[in-house]
Amino acid sequence: MSNQSKTGRYRIGYALSPKKTQTFILPSLVTHASQRGVDLVRIHPDKPLLEQGPYDCIVHKLYDPNWTHQLQQFAAQNPNVPIIDSPEPIARLRDRVSMLEVVSRLNVEFEDEKVGVPKQVVVSDSETLRNAMEEMELGFPVISKPLEADGSANSHQLCLVFDEEGLQSLPTPIVLQEFVNHGGVVFKVYVVGSHVRCVKRRSLPDFSEEKIKMKSLKGCLSFSQISNMNSSDYKENEDGFGGEVDLERVEMPSECFVTKLAGAMREELGLNLFNFDVIRDAEDGSRYLVIDVNYFPGYAKMPSFESLLTDFFLNLVEKKNVGLHKTE
Repeated sequence: MSNQSKTGRYRIGYALSPKKTQTFILPSLVTHASQRGVDLVRIHPDKPLLEQGPYDCIVHKLYDPNWTHQLQQFAAQNPNVPIIDSPEPIARLRDRVSMLEVVSRLNVEFEDEKVGVPKQVVVSDSETLRNAMEEMELGFPVISKPLEADGSANSHQLCLVFDEEGLQSLPTPIVLQEFVNHGGVVFKVYVVGSHVRCVKRRSLPDFSEEKIKMKSLKGCLSFSQISNMNSSDYKENEDGFGGEVDLERVEMPSECFVTKLAGAMREELGLNLFNFDVIRDAEDGSRYLVIDVNYFPGYAKMPSFESLLTDFFLNLVEKKNVGLHKTE
């Protein structure tokens, strides 16, 4: 069911949740793509996929088993129509353990930088929380994250835990992840096929070792509580947080490093549309840690995302080696 239209236009079918559609299929993207001969066409997941189309490419972010089955049927009958991306590698990013395991398998070497992941452990019930921390040599503060990263409201309930009381208040199963001071900045690397963009954003503040030892920070704080603090809340002499960050003065990782890391991540993940969060160790500026990986992220937050995504679609459908042709 490949498209072959004499109009010379390409049809990109998209299957997204209503929320994702609202934040991704923006008028600016639709207009920019249309001007370059790309039509973004909605796929109705509640209708048989084989009865819709034709399409030159399909992009999607749906996790329903029925949808996965429909994609498999479509791919079997339309082997020359790219599906971005395959459900199998996407599934690995829905688990906060398997999403970071990919980093240990990267086949890449860097000149000066070191890349790893924070120590972390899965805790299935509240009785094993403390033992799990001791086995992994995790100290406070520690980050708690839901095991599933499926885009739901619950999957975004991340907390910073300061003591035993805060630890025992956590629902299970969860992932406990080492907190590393990183200057209050996270580098978000967006990958769109072979295109890579890196931006810097404010992150959790650093914590003074003295305040941690004095146990003046208690319980647990959700990330939303921390991010909603104003600048006066970040005074180290009051609560142990590091000072407010001036993003303009924060040095970006080298372009060479980011590009090589993103390329290795893409190859190992087998995905085209994703982003990953990287922090730089405040005590060792050459040490970087990948702390999260997301499939099909909020690209609209990225500068000039319209041209980047349109270039990606065009590159996909114009590749001669996959046997695609212009629409008829």
